[in-house]
Amino acid sequence: MMFHDPPATAAWRHRGARSGFEVVYFDAGDNGVNVVGSTTAVEGNDTWIVTYEIELDPTWTTRHARVVGRSASGRRTTLIEADGAGHWRVDGRAARHLDGCLDVDLESSAMTNALPVHRLGLAVGDHVAAPAAYVRALDLSVERLEQRYARAPDEDGRQRYDYHAPAFDFTAVLVYDASCLVVDYPGIAVRAH
Repeated sequence: MMFHDPPATAAWRHRGARSGFEVVYFDAGDNGVNVVGSTTAVEGNDTWIVTYEIELDPTWTTRHARVVGRSASGRRTTLIEADGAGHWRVDGRAARHLDGCLDVDLESSAMTNALPVHRLGLAVGDHVAAPAAYVRALDLSVERLEQRYARAPDEDGRQRYDYHAPAFDFTAVLVYDASCLVVDYPGIAVRAH
C-alpha cells in the first residue's frame, strides 16, 4: 500500500481521555522522515507538555526519538535509539524489554499511531501484532506496549483499522487519510488540520 507524502504540518484536538492539542511538522526526504511535534494537555488533575522529535528511516521504522516533557513534577528528557532491527537503547542503556519493537508510540500523541500502519502497508483483511516502545506523558518512562492492527474495509475513501491495546483493554476503529495520518481516534483525538 502506497501512501502520499505527509503534509508539511498536521494537528489534532484531543478529546475524551484528555483535553488538549497536538501540532506536528514533517520533513520527508530520501533518508526518511523527521517528525517534530508538541502536545499540551489536561488529563484528570494533571497538566503536561510533551515536545518530541522522531527520526524515521525510509520504511517509517523509528531510528531515534528525543522526548522532552514538563509537568507539575518538573522537566524530563528521554532519548530513545533503535537499530531498525528491533533493538533499543533508552538514555544510553540497552532496553531489552523493547526487543522486537520497531515503532515508538507516545502516550501524548495521536500522530504516532501512523508509524506502524505506514510501515506495514496491510491489505484489507490482514492483521498483525505491532508492539511499540511506549513513552508515558507524565514521567517519560518507556515500556513495551503490545498492540494489534487489523485492516478493515475502507469507508468514504479512507483506510480503517481495528486497533487493540490489551494492557489498557482498549479497542477502537482508527480512520486514516491518504497520507496515513489518523483522522479519527475515538476517545483520544480528532484531526483538526
